[in-house]
Amino acid sequence: QVQLVESGGGLVQAGGSLRLSCAASGSIFSINTMFWYRQAPGKQRELVASINRDGMTVYADSVKGRFTISRDNAKNTVNLEMDTLKPEDTAVYYCQMNMMLHNRRWYDYWGQGTQVTVSS
Repeated sequence: QVQLVESGGGLVQAGGSLRLSCAASGSIFSINTMFWYRQAPGKQRELVASINRDGMTVYADSVKGRFTISRDNAKNTVNLEMDTLKPEDTAVYYCQMNMMLHNRRWYDYWGQGTQVTVSS
């Protein structure tokens, strides 16, 4: 079965850095776009960043210049380097991947979520 496993969350002081990673495993034919979302308590889910298979990236205005999304196609992983973290970045972060299975159809898969807490 296809699974996405996230790692790298934790507690950090404002101004610090964290690196999140999300690795997909299973019978995967191809992965198109990879995404990072986040959801803070009482808030709607927010798209943080995305990267397509050619490396083109899109960022939310709130994280531009501070976060960097990258991918390793050989390892089916997506990373999120978070620098100059702010308390407003506190949320559960979820990865998502749009992938083709061997039936040649596309599906969306989600990671389990990882908590990022930034203290002031």
